[in-house]
Amino acid sequence: MNSPITGIRSWPQDDRPREKLLKKGAESLSNSELLAILLRTGVKGLSAIDLARRIVDRFGTFRNMIHTDMREWKEFKGLGPAKLAQIQAALEIGRRFREVEILNGKQKISSARDVVNIIMPQMRDLKTEVFKVIYLNSNNKIIEISDAASGTVNHAVPIVREIIHAALQKFAAAIICVHNHPSANISPSPEDKKFTQEVTAAGKLMDIKVLDHIIIGDDAFYSFAEEGVMG
Repeated sequence: MNSPITGIRSWPQDDRPREKLLKKGAESLSNSELLAILLRTGVKGLSAIDLARRIVDRFGTFRNMIHTDMREWKEFKGLGPAKLAQIQAALEIGRRFREVEILNGKQKISSARDVVNIIMPQMRDLKTEVFKVIYLNSNNKIIEISDAASGTVNHAVPIVREIIHAALQKFAAAIICVHNHPSANISPSPEDKKFTQEVTAAGKLMDIKVLDHIIIGDDAFYSFAEEGVMG
């Protein structure tokens, strides 16, 4: 049983996370309080808010939680698969909400930084290399952002023909290729350079502009276009 000191039911009603949210709005809650609502109940010896505080102290931010290996959660005794699934689902909903807002607004891409602001939050913490393609219309507004390939920790193999074929199917006028380096070293590899040359050449043949190839690191990026080496 939870002790009376940590039991949420013993708190004044206005201090309980759920009641506080309904009365004052979600923005009034701390990260620990928001997490406690997701957890719903605590574990032996800890209330939901105490457990939430320990989780926040351990990981620091919601960003750190979303890409953390599940083995690191095992130190929280009593935190089972159901609670972990609730946390991960909520974090993913938040990430996807950001993507939907961008796509619904048909954001226009004017620079590599515009791309990075969209892509960085979902790619900077990935443990494996993932390759994405941003398909743009003739006004450089986003049609779609799609995964093109995923690989091991340091290698993904995007297929040029499939990327160009997808662009034609989506009636895209231009594309931007993006992938991450889990090592956080944003310097392009020889394979990155070779791919950039090949996809640019294929795009010219099919009248599809390849505007950039961007490598994402940890809060840093490399843009082939900005470096003037698009091939």
